[in-house]
Amino acid sequence: LTFEEFFLFQSALALRKKRYKEEKGISFKMKGSLVESFIRSLSFSLTASQRKVIDEILEDMRSSRPMNRLLQGDVGSGKTIVATVALLTAIVNGYQGALMSPTEILVQQHWINLTHLLQPLNIKPALLVSDLPSRERGKILHQIKEGKIKLVVGTHALIQEEVDFYRLGMVAIDEQHRFGVMQRLSLRSKGEYPDVLVMTATPIPRTLALTFHGDLDFSVISELPPGRKSIVTRWISENKREQLYQF
Repeated sequence: LTFEEFFLFQSALALRKKRYKEEKGISFKMKGSLVESFIRSLSFSLTASQRKVIDEILEDMRSSRPMNRLLQGDVGSGKTIVATVALLTAIVNGYQGALMSPTEILVQQHWINLTHLLQPLNIKPALLVSDLPSRERGKILHQIKEGKIKLVVGTHALIQEEVDFYRLGMVAIDEQHRFGVMQRLSLRSKGEYPDVLVMTATPIPRTLALTFHGDLDFSVISELPPGRKSIVTRWISENKREQLYQF
């Protein structure tokens, strides 16, 4: 019984991946001036691992089939920078980009970071969350539909029926495990076969990733930027709970 269930699960993933490969996606041109300007404007150097992953993603984006890639990297490894390069590539090709994250706090962080990072390029990302005042929300929705907004960062609000993109070409989803399959597909369906990059900080061995995410290609940022301290995880006993709260 276990074998049969596993076989059916893997068969479904293989079939889905086959369908993705048969879809006609966007073949992005590598108009490097703006993307290279963005990379040069950074106050730090990209790691070798980031550059390797960027090359993998851009190779996907050159292809005529839609990208469907999982990016795994520890907290602080620079996944957002990598996703920004992909989003910028879509923008310079005349498409829109969308970054979806599961909570308003994370969305606010991404929006602030992207606003700062993209300021030298005169690209201002829009923020779309559920509790926006109706007038401001209506204005943003109109500008997304008209194509005046090139990049939008949001929560589940991005997949609501009223959100209509002018020309969505690139979708990035942070903490992808917090979204259901249908939610991810809902955002993808707002464009005509846009490229999709899903991100996670959860360590996933390659064999396990291929087992549970067999319909996705897989990239790993395997190193932290210089100067980043390694993460230390410790167990605290119950009798030290108060000390933990005061830490």
